[in-house]
Amino acid sequence: MNKIPPGLLPEGLRDRLPPEAEAAARLLRTVMDSVASHGYERVSPPLAEFEEGLVGQLKSDGAQDLLRIIDPVSRRTLALRPDITAQVGRIASTRMAARARPLRLAYGGEILRLRATQLRPERQLLQAGAELIGADSVAAASEILSMAVDTLAEAGVADITVDLTLPDLVPTLADGPFPLAADLIEPVRAELDEKDAGAIAALGADAYLPLIHAAGPVDRALERMRAIDAGGALETRLDGIEAIAAALGDRATIMLDPTERHGFEYQSWLGFSFFGADIAGEIGRGGSYTICPPDGDEEPAMGFSLYLDPLVDAGLGNKDMRRLFLPLGTDTELTKRLRGEGWRTVAALNPDDAAEALGCTHRLDGNEPKQI
Repeated sequence: MNKIPPGLLPEGLRDRLPPEAEAAARLLRTVMDSVASHGYERVSPPLAEFEEGLVGQLKSDGAQDLLRIIDPVSRRTLALRPDITAQVGRIASTRMAARARPLRLAYGGEILRLRATQLRPERQLLQAGAELIGADSVAAASEILSMAVDTLAEAGVADITVDLTLPDLVPTLADGPFPLAADLIEPVRAELDEKDAGAIAALGADAYLPLIHAAGPVDRALERMRAIDAGGALETRLDGIEAIAAALGDRATIMLDPTERHGFEYQSWLGFSFFGADIAGEIGRGGSYTICPPDGDEEPAMGFSLYLDPLVDAGLGNKDMRRLFLPLGTDTELTKRLRGEGWRTVAALNPDDAAEALGCTHRLDGNEPKQI
């Protein structure tokens, strides 16, 4: 086997160097401070768990994203987390099961996925977010979405767009005004997601065709959705979307695609994703879902996750740092005062050290900094 060259990392993993490493840490702190100001308490789940437990927490096809290892202590299979949301659900339903609801929890940390995607070649990602456990009402959705939009704005994201979707729309209609055989529900959902009108007609689901044309800006989309004669089955849901849009106001552009399903397989009545100006791809997502406790009934929840790497790649989180070169023998009390004023000091360790070579922006001139 050929020797691995020094510095070579596995595909999808990378080092964050200055100044990006500091930008990532600063963005994470911004998110954590923002959600904390809304009363969300931070939890910190472990990087790895027993595979059996983690698979039980993950829904949809999340188990396929697991990177597995053998624990030499327990001799059981462990899995590295591909998502933190499921772990927060475990904490809420076990260690914090006795806490009053709604329970507000926040998190931030690294995740590792087995495979990358075409849009995001990285497998290691920095994820942060918040979960509202015990409620999935319109009020809960308005709180979560408002907090997410405000947090992204504080992180420097401009021209925020929120894409809303209704993940369980087809099953809801299939059980009521637009009946479908059980074996047709998934095919119809898939073709609606693809916006394939011909395939939907071929499935005998013509009643669902108007849903394709309802996507667009939320006001227009709601108008078209209300024109669909669904016997009142959609009224409450559409009223909820209208109330959520009103709560967000002009802080974001709001779109509605009622049949978008990819990536929202485990969401219940509401799903959403976030986009920003000059940032490639999706920067976060969330929605309503249920937590399955070890014993007892499912518990409703609402939350969002932000992925901070696209923000770092777009140059957000950077801050101009004043690095002050201190010659040999600089007074200790003076150094302490300068650091208290916000300077980052770089002390010479020998007479040959140079301010420019050490990346300093200023040097000490007497007792005062002077720009280089």
